[in-house]
Amino acid sequence: MTTPSTPVRDTEQIRAAADALVAAFSEGRLDDYFGAFAPDATFVFHSTPRRLGSTAEYRALWQEWVDQDDFRILGCTSTGQLIQHFGSTAVFSHDVETTISTREGQETVHERETIVFARADDGGWPAVHEHLSARTAG
Repeated sequence: MTTPSTPVRDTEQIRAAADALVAAFSEGRLDDYFGAFAPDATFVFHSTPRRLGSTAEYRALWQEWVDQDDFRILGCTSTGQLIQHFGSTAVFSHDVETTISTREGQETVHERETIVFARADDGGWPAVHEHLSARTAG
Protein backbone atom coordinates (compact mmCIF):
# COMPACT_ATOMS: atom_id res chain seq x y z
CA MET A 1 0.00 0.00 0.00
CA THR A 2 1.27 3.47 -0.92
CA THR A 3 1.15 6.27 1.66
CA PRO A 4 1.92 9.99 1.24
CA SER A 5 5.47 9.47 2.58
CA THR A 6 6.51 6.77 0.11
CA PRO A 7 9.07 7.35 -2.65
CA VAL A 8 6.30 7.04 -5.27
CA ARG A 9 4.36 9.90 -3.68
CA ASP A 10 7.54 11.95 -3.22
CA THR A 11 8.46 11.45 -6.88
CA GLU A 12 4.99 12.65 -7.90
CA GLN A 13 5.45 15.76 -5.75
CA ILE A 14 8.93 16.37 -7.20
CA ARG A 15 7.58 16.03 -10.75
CA ALA A 16 4.80 18.50 -9.92
CA ALA A 17 7.35 20.95 -8.47
CA ALA A 18 9.59 20.62 -11.54
CA ASP A 19 6.64 20.99 -13.93
CA ALA A 20 5.44 24.10 -12.09
CA LEU A 21 8.93 25.64 -12.13
CA VAL A 22 9.40 24.99 -15.88
CA ALA A 23 5.89 26.27 -16.70
CA ALA A 24 6.42 29.48 -14.71
CA PHE A 25 9.75 30.05 -16.50
CA SER A 26 8.23 29.33 -19.91
CA GLU A 27 5.29 31.65 -19.31
CA GLY A 28 7.36 34.48 -17.81
CA ARG A 29 5.63 34.28 -14.42
CA LEU A 30 8.67 35.49 -12.53
CA ASP A 31 7.18 35.57 -9.03
CA ASP A 32 6.14 31.92 -9.41
CA TYR A 33 9.46 30.98 -11.04
CA PHE A 34 11.67 32.54 -8.40
CA GLY A 35 9.26 31.40 -5.69
CA ALA A 36 9.99 27.79 -6.69
CA PHE A 37 13.54 28.19 -5.31
CA ALA A 38 14.70 28.25 -1.71
CA PRO A 39 16.06 31.69 -0.75
CA ASP A 40 19.57 30.23 -0.34
CA ALA A 41 19.51 28.27 -3.61
CA THR A 42 22.63 28.45 -5.76
CA PHE A 43 22.88 28.76 -9.54
CA VAL A 44 25.57 27.86 -12.06
CA PHE A 45 24.98 29.00 -15.65
CA HIS A 46 27.34 28.55 -18.59
CA SER A 47 26.51 32.12 -19.68
CA THR A 48 27.44 33.69 -16.33
CA PRO A 49 31.06 33.98 -15.15
CA ARG A 50 30.36 33.23 -11.49
CA ARG A 51 28.15 31.08 -9.29
CA LEU A 52 25.12 32.94 -7.95
CA GLY A 53 24.73 32.43 -4.19
CA SER A 54 21.03 33.11 -3.66
CA THR A 55 17.70 33.42 -5.40
CA ALA A 56 17.76 37.17 -4.72
CA GLU A 57 21.13 37.43 -6.48
CA TYR A 58 19.75 35.54 -9.50
CA ARG A 59 16.62 37.70 -9.60
CA ALA A 60 18.76 40.87 -9.50
CA LEU A 61 20.84 39.54 -12.42
CA TRP A 62 17.64 38.72 -14.32
CA GLN A 63 16.50 42.33 -13.79
CA GLU A 64 19.83 43.54 -15.20
CA TRP A 65 19.19 41.45 -18.32
CA VAL A 66 15.74 43.03 -18.65
CA ASP A 67 17.03 46.57 -18.07
CA GLN A 68 20.05 46.27 -20.37
CA ASP A 69 18.74 44.02 -23.14
CA ASP A 70 14.91 43.92 -22.87
CA PHE A 71 15.37 40.22 -22.07
CA ARG A 72 12.20 38.08 -22.18
CA ILE A 73 11.39 34.40 -22.28
CA LEU A 74 9.05 33.62 -25.17
CA GLY A 75 8.75 29.88 -24.50
CA CYS A 76 10.51 26.81 -23.21
CA THR A 77 10.18 23.14 -24.03
CA SER A 78 11.43 20.45 -21.65
CA THR A 79 12.27 16.97 -22.95
CA GLY A 80 14.17 13.91 -21.76
CA GLN A 81 13.17 14.45 -18.14
CA LEU A 82 14.69 12.25 -15.46
CA ILE A 83 13.96 12.34 -11.73
CA GLN A 84 16.38 10.62 -9.38
CA HIS A 85 15.01 10.50 -5.86
CA PHE A 86 17.44 10.23 -2.93
CA GLY A 87 15.51 10.41 0.34
CA SER A 88 15.06 14.07 1.21
CA THR A 89 16.66 15.30 -2.02
CA ALA A 90 16.03 14.72 -5.70
CA VAL A 91 17.83 15.49 -8.94
CA PHE A 92 15.75 16.56 -11.93
CA SER A 93 17.57 16.71 -15.25
CA HIS A 94 16.28 17.49 -18.72
CA ASP A 95 17.00 19.05 -22.10
CA VAL A 96 15.56 22.52 -22.61
CA GLU A 97 14.90 24.49 -25.75
CA THR A 98 14.21 28.10 -24.86
CA THR A 99 13.21 30.95 -27.14
CA ILE A 100 14.30 34.33 -25.84
CA SER A 101 13.92 37.88 -27.05
CA THR A 102 16.40 40.71 -26.57
CA ARG A 103 17.08 44.02 -28.34
CA GLU A 104 19.04 41.96 -30.87
CA GLY A 105 15.98 39.86 -31.76
CA GLN A 106 14.81 36.34 -31.05
CA GLU A 107 17.04 33.34 -30.43
CA THR A 108 16.42 29.72 -29.56
CA VAL A 109 18.97 28.17 -27.23
CA HIS A 110 19.50 24.47 -26.58
CA GLU A 111 20.71 23.56 -23.11
CA ARG A 112 20.82 20.84 -20.49
CA GLU A 113 19.69 21.59 -17.01
CA THR A 114 19.93 19.93 -13.62
CA ILE A 115 17.79 21.13 -10.73
CA VAL A 116 18.23 19.76 -7.22
CA PHE A 117 15.14 19.72 -5.00
CA ALA A 118 15.12 19.22 -1.20
CA ARG A 119 12.18 18.33 0.97
CA ALA A 120 11.21 21.29 3.15
CA ASP A 121 9.85 21.07 6.69
CA ASP A 122 6.36 21.82 5.33
CA GLY A 123 6.59 18.83 2.95
CA GLY A 124 7.14 20.92 -0.17
CA TRP A 125 10.02 20.48 -2.60
CA PRO A 126 11.77 23.81 -3.29
CA ALA A 127 14.65 23.88 -5.74
CA VAL A 128 17.99 24.40 -3.97
CA HIS A 129 20.41 24.33 -6.91
CA GLU A 130 20.24 24.82 -10.66
CA HIS A 131 22.99 24.06 -13.16
CA LEU A 132 22.55 24.99 -16.81
CA SER A 133 24.97 24.02 -19.55
CA ALA A 134 25.02 24.40 -23.31
CA ARG A 135 23.82 21.33 -25.19
CA THR A 136 26.20 20.18 -27.88
CA ALA A 137 25.04 19.06 -31.30
CA GLY A 138 24.32 15.39 -31.82
